[in-house]
Amino acid sequence: MRDVAIVAFAQTAHTRTSDELSEVEMLMPVLHEVLDRTGLKAADLGFVCSGSSDYLAGRAFSFTMALDGVGAWPPVSESHVEMDGAWALYEAWIKILTGEADTALVYAYGKSSPGELRDVLTRQLDPYYVAPLWPDSVSLAALQAQALIDAGAADERALAGVAARSRTDAAANPHAQLKGRTPMGDYVVQPLRRGDCPPVSDGAAAVILAAGDSARTLCDRPAWIRGLDHRIEAHSLGVRDLTDSPSTRLAAEKAGAFDAPHGLKGRGGTPTVDTAELHAPFSSQEIVLRRALRLGDEVTVNPSGGALAANPVMAAGLIRIGEAATRIQRGESRRALAHATSGPCLQQNLVAVLEGEPQ
Repeated sequence: MRDVAIVAFAQTAHTRTSDELSEVEMLMPVLHEVLDRTGLKAADLGFVCSGSSDYLAGRAFSFTMALDGVGAWPPVSESHVEMDGAWALYEAWIKILTGEADTALVYAYGKSSPGELRDVLTRQLDPYYVAPLWPDSVSLAALQAQALIDAGAADERALAGVAARSRTDAAANPHAQLKGRTPMGDYVVQPLRRGDCPPVSDGAAAVILAAGDSARTLCDRPAWIRGLDHRIEAHSLGVRDLTDSPSTRLAAEKAGAFDAPHGLKGRGGTPTVDTAELHAPFSSQEIVLRRALRLGDEVTVNPSGGALAANPVMAAGLIRIGEAATRIQRGESRRALAHATSGPCLQQNLVAVLEGEPQ
């Protein structure tokens, strides 16, 4: 199997609104930046894959406009997923593994500000029994948080601690939208306060993947993808234990998160990583993911601030992978886990294991 690495990552400074920019105008600087970091031109790319949502854009096939930012000439091999960009990265990774490309550009973007995001995300639900009731995304997350509290796995103080740590860490992230300690505020939907919820964010991100020696040529310290897997929970919330995320744990197992770098099993069934970027839009969801992955205090979680600091829908998962890769490229991490989610209450989960070469 070929070795594939992330060799470049770029993202916007995420903002509450970007009314003055179209999706293409928001995306263009990111695409230029990620290409400039490698010296590649659009014509050099073997594959291009994007992630976005027509529901956010409010029109069908909205992703075709973003191709103006990539450049459609000379003709490029291109694909799109109606998912977070992390799943676009998965497709590009497979494309390189199978030898159909040596390099790939993956990008994702989302403008959540034009509409009511809480209502838009209701379209992800079961269209026959649940969606007609219009339970919004925060209300569903509140059900999950209350289930955690009822199970004795958390309390409101623990949720506030997650939010405070995340936004304090985000102070060092120039791209974050919310930084520093912020008031928890009033309840949005009990037990979730405003501080437990992600900001509404507009933003975009992009990464470049490359295989083998090409990766070493394009980057001084590639972030090698040692494993990548995604799994899904049952669509019906009523048949799930909302305090657990077995699909996340299974994806992590299949991605090799519990294997040591030399192939031996990690001790006690815990991930053999030093950093974890978890896509947890709500403070309660970080607790669910930590429990599912059995992350101990020795693992640094969301040093970027995570989705509580900036949550551009359809790009936030790809950003978790990019942030983990950046820490490896800077020598701040040896082996990292990156997680992305989509759907209500952690319904779909993707896990990537990234590793740097010995220094």
